[in-house]
Amino acid sequence: MNTFQLECFLAVAENLNFARAAEQLNITQPAVTHQIRSLEQELNTKLFHRTTRSVSLTSAGILLMDDAQQILQISLRAKNRFRMPSGQNVLPFPIGCHSHAQLQILPPVLKQLTAEFPNLHPQLRVVPFQHLYRLLEEEQVDAIISFQEPDIHKMPGIFLELGRLPIACLCSSGNPLAEKESLSISDLAGEKLILVDPLRSPEPLIQIQVRLMEGRSPADVYFCESPGTASILAQAGLGICILPFPLTMQMEPDLCHIPIEGIAPVCYGLYYKSLDGNEPLKRFVRLMKDLFKEY
Repeated sequence: MNTFQLECFLAVAENLNFARAAEQLNITQPAVTHQIRSLEQELNTKLFHRTTRSVSLTSAGILLMDDAQQILQISLRAKNRFRMPSGQNVLPFPIGCHSHAQLQILPPVLKQLTAEFPNLHPQLRVVPFQHLYRLLEEEQVDAIISFQEPDIHKMPGIFLELGRLPIACLCSSGNPLAEKESLSISDLAGEKLILVDPLRSPEPLIQIQVRLMEGRSPADVYFCESPGTASILAQAGLGICILPFPLTMQMEPDLCHIPIEGIAPVCYGLYYKSLDGNEPLKRFVRLMKDLFKEY
């Protein structure tokens, strides 16, 4: 396995098209195909499903993406370390989360953090839940932003609670539910559902989604890969989605969020292994605490 193979793999994974990947890398399409086949032979597994009309990642391909990105980042960091003048070394600060929607809370924190640590380079990693905690266990991230897992003692790090977040229903402003100040589960019975991939959802939210799906026709349910895409469908009036409040903070004018009664809020915070000797992480934790006090 070499870095060029991984560059070709990530280009195809990003474009899901061999021709566009070749154009992005400025090489021929047969060269890309050869590198992918060589990588698949070496790993003894298929990385892509290919037909004459489409390309998609296999489960093995999805698993490889994170490792491929990490290997290329380490390779680039090693090269840059010897190119930069002394005193200008980059200080990586990798942060993990499971949804792009969670990143909306970070700009003021990162702005303050990089002002205090000028050489700090935040690296934002968005991966599904089952891979997220592996990154922390293998110390590939300094911290992850996540919901508290039910069995906290089995988690690879320390959990710091930032807040308990209410579950809300997102719907378009034209939906009759938008006129209510709060909702019950029974109020949602006649609504089409927009559900988020369980791999990117906290356990309490999965339980609510399963409860709401009972007795519904498949035609009444939309499945989305992320909270961001779910909120777009809700904004379009295709149905309602259920999300914790922080994921709905930046609302569009025609998108409403209404608290749901009778559902316990979810515990939200940071996982990290240790603060010892990591001054940027200590400061990050403090800034995140201050941020959530405002909410």
